[in-house]
Amino acid sequence: MRNQNQTFWKKNASMKAAYLGLFLALAILFGYVEAMLPNPMPVPGMKLGLANLVIVGILYIVGPGTALMISAARVIILGFLFGNLYSILYGLAGSCLSLLGMALLKKTGAFSVIGVSALGGTLHEIAQCLVASVMVLGFPWKWYLPILMLAGLISGTVIGIANRILLPRMFHILRIEGSGVWTG
Repeated sequence: MRNQNQTFWKKNASMKAAYLGLFLALAILFGYVEAMLPNPMPVPGMKLGLANLVIVGILYIVGPGTALMISAARVIILGFLFGNLYSILYGLAGSCLSLLGMALLKKTGAFSVIGVSALGGTLHEIAQCLVASVMVLGFPWKWYLPILMLAGLISGTVIGIANRILLPRMFHILRIEGSGVWTG
């Protein structure tokens, strides 16, 4: 069945492009909604990570390369709309490290989407803390890092639980079996 699915998507490049455009639009929309919500978090940089719901889904449906491409495009677009070059830098660092870790952990097959997403949330916060420690003189990373890691773990777990519910439905809608049938 997997080979039939790969052949189907390769023959229907326009359908693949349409779905990827839809995923990018959805990630931007979730980022926009999150930017409009008041941030009740006590530490700068803490967010819910709603757009990562889409990115983790893309990692499982399409693959890590495409997930990185969509994530980078989302970070850059949202950075120009609602942030600045620093927010783009923080977002790209977080996205790259997060996706690298999630792709490697997913490849082992030892963890569910919940564990993979939890790692991604944690790595995202670690990367942003590393960037802040380089960019901001005297950044108190020893104080921020444990709080941000806990926030990333909680947020990533919630995103993973949501993906655990949504991914089977997405596979059904896209008429694909399993995960990662697109090459990306």
